[in-house]
Amino acid sequence: MKNLTFCPNCGNQTLLWDQEKKWSCTQCSFVLYNNVAGAVAVVIRCGDEIFLTRRNQDPKKGKLDMAGGFTDPKESAENTCKRELYEELKLNIDVSNLKYLASLPNVYQYKEIDYNTIDLFFEYNVAEKFEVDLEISEISDTVWIPLNEINPDDIAFDSQKKFLETYIRNF
Repeated sequence: MKNLTFCPNCGNQTLLWDQEKKWSCTQCSFVLYNNVAGAVAVVIRCGDEIFLTRRNQDPKKGKLDMAGGFTDPKESAENTCKRELYEELKLNIDVSNLKYLASLPNVYQYKEIDYNTIDLFFEYNVAEKFEVDLEISEISDTVWIPLNEINPDDIAFDSQKKFLETYIRNF
């Protein structure tokens, strides 16, 4: 992980990382916490198949991903699902049909900074498969995959791999 060294409070190069969750300034005692960020991932399911996207940008460009993303300030996890599914897929969902399933910790590395996340997993069932406009920059491809054909090594993020392994076994 890239280490921040300049204190955002006093400007001195005296910011030290505690190797766990915070930076502290030895000059002015300022503390900057690396708090956990909330994120959602949605299993879009039609029968025994789920819908996955292929990432078109780093991190993990080219790997399969579940639709979702980071929660904005003052936004519920359910509204994050609604917003992200619309932004990524132009899919307008009814949040009352979302089913919360599990949460797992994850590390999202972006431009040499590790962001610790808590990934909240939801399920959303659709009556029929749909297609997506691939002009969306975050996605290079989409695929419907039968649950029994999912290869965890093709999945972008560790939390999603762990979640899908359990999901396939139990659902």
